[in-house]
Amino acid sequence: MGCGCNGCLSRGIVDIAEDESTVKISEGYSKLATTDWLTDYNDKNLDNEFIEVRFKNTRKEYFRNTNSLSLVKGDVVAVESQLGHDIGTVSLTGRLVRFQIKRKNIDSGKYEFKTIYRKARTNDLKKWREALDREHPTMLKTRKIVEDLGLDMKVSDVEFQGDGSKAIFYYIADDRVDFRELIKVLAKEFHIRVEMKQIGVRQEAGRIGGIGSCGRELCCSTWKTDFHSVTLNAAKVQELPANVQKLAGQCGKLKCCLMYELDTYLEAREDIPGVLLELETERGIAYHHKTDILKRIMYYSFDENSPENLIPVSVDRVKEIIQLNKKGVKVELLEEQIAPKIRESVSDLEFVHSGASEDINRFNKTNRNNNHRKRKNKHQ
Repeated sequence: MGCGCNGCLSRGIVDIAEDESTVKISEGYSKLATTDWLTDYNDKNLDNEFIEVRFKNTRKEYFRNTNSLSLVKGDVVAVESQLGHDIGTVSLTGRLVRFQIKRKNIDSGKYEFKTIYRKARTNDLKKWREALDREHPTMLKTRKIVEDLGLDMKVSDVEFQGDGSKAIFYYIADDRVDFRELIKVLAKEFHIRVEMKQIGVRQEAGRIGGIGSCGRELCCSTWKTDFHSVTLNAAKVQELPANVQKLAGQCGKLKCCLMYELDTYLEAREDIPGVLLELETERGIAYHHKTDILKRIMYYSFDENSPENLIPVSVDRVKEIIQLNKKGVKVELLEEQIAPKIRESVSDLEFVHSGASEDINRFNKTNRNNNHRKRKNKHQ
């Protein structure tokens, strides 16, 4: 699998036209790809004024198609940059690009969009590959320079511009770093224009990629681009064990997926009692231990310190007992209708074991009888 960035080109994951005038990255190797849900919508007046272009890993930008080029997803294009030109991959076209621009709060009337020059040609591709081949050695050498300068920062990635005249150095730092001297050293060492860009550990995990505890690729490296703060309160609301090691992702922070179902749990908890959870019965006080929020079942035990022999009680029954306790009435029993109902439904079923009434050696007997018949027929 490709990393989904422009580095895939250096590994040959690219289609070159017969005349070698244009190149196209295979659509199956897209990291953080955008699903075009309007692709089957036939529109004669297809809106291709704005194009979404993906660069290395998580970086995407929007360009104006001033030359009215016929572009499709996967085309490699040369685009305008601050100085010189850059090479990127078309990740989205059509009307959906306007929705993406609006989602990111970009005013298309005031924002100065850069333009797309042309589809990348063989010469562009050659320069691009040379720039890509410089990225990893540059990153290793930069880390050594940072160490020599004694700066408290980590350079996690380097991205060269398509024409090789500029590089973006992505770094992680806990505190503010004065890297003015570093920029001078890097510019002199590599003969390029230098841009420093600080990222967080979540963004670093998205750029590097990996496999999560769920067995799938990390969300931050496949589709997730917006990162929000995640707190332990999200785990408490979902009744998850407060084990930080299990709740932490590969970036060392709490997993982003803790927020996926949080709204559902918050909505479900609104109907679950949060006070007076100790229920008075004739047998004694029943203590609350845990709650299955989505099933609306609360588990009680008559031992405050032990969660053994838990009794499942529906939320509606708990509300009813709370109201009775407020009136000074002690219920005879907690609701034990959930588990018995399951047992009754199971007892109503008739389980038939296919081999319960037969001898375990029945197949061997059949074989002996068949062999006896064969010998008898042979003598006849």
